[in-house]
Amino acid sequence: MSLDTWQGFLLSRLDGSLGLDELALLTGLELPVLQAMLLDLVAKGAVLAEPAAAPVPEPGLTQRGLFEQRLRAHPADERAALARRAEEPELSAYCFDPRPEVIQGIFQNARAGLVHARLVAANHRSAAGLELVAASAAFAGDGGVRRALLQNPVLPASLFRRLWGGRRLQELYLVADSREVPEQTRAMAREALRAGFNQRTAEEKAELILRSEGRCLPMLGGLTVDGHTTQLLCRHSYSSSLLIQNIARWSAAPPQLLVHLLRQELVRRNAQLRLMLERHPNARTS
Repeated sequence: MSLDTWQGFLLSRLDGSLGLDELALLTGLELPVLQAMLLDLVAKGAVLAEPAAAPVPEPGLTQRGLFEQRLRAHPADERAALARRAEEPELSAYCFDPRPEVIQGIFQNARAGLVHARLVAANHRSAAGLELVAASAAFAGDGGVRRALLQNPVLPASLFRRLWGGRRLQELYLVADSREVPEQTRAMAREALRAGFNQRTAEEKAELILRSEGRCLPMLGGLTVDGHTTQLLCRHSYSSSLLIQNIARWSAAPPQLLVHLLRQELVRRNAQLRLMLERHPNARTS
């Protein structure tokens, strides 16, 4: 069959049991795009569209719609009991329930898996419910679950510290700098980055500064680097104007590093960079 790369990717994810919400979460495709691709695969004969076994959502009814229109009317304790023994599509629909006791019921269901953990991580809005997702090491270590948790606006600080507090500085910086996560999550990442910076190895600190081209330095205001980190930075040849500018604006830039930068060919040829470095307060002591 003549399938493009995305159609082949989508086809590899189809197993006959996943709903649109699960497929969207697994593939990262928007629902309208996903639906159009599925129709195209059906038209090409790559996918056989068969009526699903009852009970099923009405045509066009999403898992969230199934929850809102059919399941939400039950009392919370009844929904929790039903979630413990539910099958698809109801099991996925319960992932949109706002009550943590229902989320607990989902994960007590032997049929629950990564698809359901990702749905809960992306859509649930209580700290207690999100803690239940991360209670399983398999779920907490899944990349899709972790991304969904980062983008969830009610991610509790305690859970962030548990899952990301020990991550590499570069990973914390990427979260702190991301525009795909809420501001409160970026703030938690900045706090973890600052708290862990002086506890990490010189190699990791130097790597963070170099790989981020110094963009991390404004987040580290008031912190200094040790002699070993300075030595590693001074062993590096600098060809990035952005990195040099960010170091020149860094109030804690070590004098030895400023001297090293002034010797770089890029700085010798660029009067503006040279002037920025020479005007640095620490340059006077170098």
